Amino acid sequence: MKVDIQSIHFDADKKLLAFISEKLEKVNTFHTGIKSADVYLRIEKDAEKENKAVEVKLNMNGIDVFAKEHSSTFEAATDLVLDKVVAQVKKHKEKLQAKSS
Repeated sequence: MKVDIQSIHFDADKKLLAFISEKLEKVNTFHTGIKSADVYLRIEKDAEKENKAVEVKLNMNGIDVFAKEHSSTFEAATDLVLDKVVAQVKKHKEKLQAKSS
């Protein structure tokens, strides 16, 4: 799976990028048809406590899965957004299996 991580209006450190890449590889175990992942990291509204936003877009066979989450840290937001993505991937996989039955 090709992973593209973009940090918008700031420079993400290598530790954060490695953390996100590692988490995305685990998503790949739920469905083998994931071709690429686009991740966008943003800091929104600096005065708010939960101002770290993570957006993930997965390109699977014929469909795109998208989720966005906010938290006080990028790591926490990544965990939350990947929970949503995994749920969507599992749902798509179940639909495919139901059609083939």
